[in-house]
Amino acid sequence: MAKTTEKTDRPDSGRTQKEKFNRSLRIFDYVWLYRWKFILSFIILAISSVVFLVLLQLPGEALNVISGKGKYGLSVTQIFTMLAVLLVFQAPLSFLRVRLQAEVSERAMASLRKDLYGKILHLKIPFFERTRVGEITSRITNDITQIQGIFSLTLAEFLRQLIILTGAIIFILWTMTKLALVSLAIFPVVVIAAMFFGKYVRKMMKARQEQLAASNVIVEESLSSISTVKAYTNEEFEQQRYGKSIDETVRISLKTASARGIFSAFIVTVMFGSLFYIIYRAVLLVQADLLPQGDLFSFVIFTALIGGSIASLGNFYAEIVSALGASDRVVDILDSEEVEGAGAGAMEVKQPRSSGKNTPSEKQATPLSGNIEGNIHYENVRFSYPTRPDIQVLKGIDLKIKPGEKIALVGASGSGKSTIMKLLLRFYPISEGRITADGVDIEDYNLHAFRDDLALVPQEVLLFGGSIRENIAYGALNASEEAIREAAQKANALEFIDKFPEGFDTVVGDRGIQLSGGQRQRVAIARAILKNPAILLLDEATSSLDAESERVVQEALDRLMEGRTSIIIAHRLATIREVDCIYVIENGRIVEQGTHEELNDIPGGAYSALARLQFQGE
Repeated sequence: MAKTTEKTDRPDSGRTQKEKFNRSLRIFDYVWLYRWKFILSFIILAISSVVFLVLLQLPGEALNVISGKGKYGLSVTQIFTMLAVLLVFQAPLSFLRVRLQAEVSERAMASLRKDLYGKILHLKIPFFERTRVGEITSRITNDITQIQGIFSLTLAEFLRQLIILTGAIIFILWTMTKLALVSLAIFPVVVIAAMFFGKYVRKMMKARQEQLAASNVIVEESLSSISTVKAYTNEEFEQQRYGKSIDETVRISLKTASARGIFSAFIVTVMFGSLFYIIYRAVLLVQADLLPQGDLFSFVIFTALIGGSIASLGNFYAEIVSALGASDRVVDILDSEEVEGAGAGAMEVKQPRSSGKNTPSEKQATPLSGNIEGNIHYENVRFSYPTRPDIQVLKGIDLKIKPGEKIALVGASGSGKSTIMKLLLRFYPISEGRITADGVDIEDYNLHAFRDDLALVPQEVLLFGGSIRENIAYGALNASEEAIREAAQKANALEFIDKFPEGFDTVVGDRGIQLSGGQRQRVAIARAILKNPAILLLDEATSSLDAESERVVQEALDRLMEGRTSIIIAHRLATIREVDCIYVIENGRIVEQGTHEELNDIPGGAYSALARLQFQGE
């Protein structure tokens, strides 16, 4: 059954700016989950802003009352009593608004983070091969933090300034038309300048965000390979590499700041120059007794308020469009179609299975996994990696593995051994041919359920940073303490675990750095034993160990392989002498197959040549 390689173009390719903007608005779906609190917070914001405008108008009215030109028939005492009442009224409104918006932004962004992380976990392997971990981390941290800032503060302040700007303009137009027309003449110039400025700043902020993500990648890579960095004494090199990236971030930030500074200088010059001119005209009107002194006071306050609102709107607008860019990058991942086909039940907690030995009769009655017996068949499998479609890695692989059989794959690095194993794990779609398990195409199985019947013990075990117990229990999340201890014992790990003061509660450190290579391997084997899979995959599980550690680990592996279909990738032929069949892989093809004795007796054979090199000293 032929299959085509999936296309892996970036999800944002070919989209217009308008399409990107519309996609960015999808982030509002998360806020809309809490829409009543969100809407209520903005209703409160509107009321609070109107109250603020009234508060600013009252001192001017008090001056008018003193000069005998009051408009509303209020006394000075009444005006200041009203001021006090409005201040007291506004205080709980401000608290409630901030509390509601904080709750909406925190809960909405928490939901977004969970969904984004869940989507990342279910993306296919090719996505991670072309995307650096630091870039992914930047999406789930920096970008979402930037988006959260919009909903928790910027959007509210943007709306507040709009309300204040609109209210102030209406007030001065209604009460002081002549002066208002003079002051409002400059606003279109400022608005047009803000539009161009916002577009430029959006571009620069996106460049800064991308450069900052590149800096995070350097940190991620160097800290993940800190042993290599130190072994090659490249601390200074890594520091310089990171320093150059940060310097570029600073350069972009300063360029952006310069543009903002020029715009701010323009705003200050135009706004305050115009304000002083308008005040001059207003003073002349007061002298001519055409304008009450209180109205002059109010006019100055409201004109300054308009200028401040316009300046603030420019800054808030820049922040909003920058956050829309971050939203677009997040939505890229959320909308990615490169999701593995996990069907119903994919998120269910795995149940522990019995980890006891199975006799042949028990295997016939009840398969180890309860789902798959382990009858594997590769049928003319051809494969090219999605990132390298022009290079064929596997060129017609045919092999059969019976339930409970142990087979080994040997060959030079790059011959395709690990690829054969990865295809069984369904990390990649097969280019041509098919793989069956118990006669059923593996693509027809529920992905999560199928992988639940497999266990992988890799060459380089990277443990999680928690305790030994947590790392072993990763094979069966709700396993009992007794089952975890039994798995550790079968993996020859109990001896060194009990020597630690904290025992199973010993923290292994980042990637298991507190444990030796052999100890990490035995923890990984204990995890596989606890999972109790039908199919076991061993990818050079002992090749990096010393002789003593290899002996202990090999004993644990032999115990683990009992009664299971096992596929072993090995460079040390001594570890696979007793397997049922050995397949020799060269350039993506099987060139020889048979037992150790059969292959060793082939004159000039590929396996016999390897055997002579490894066993000549024995």
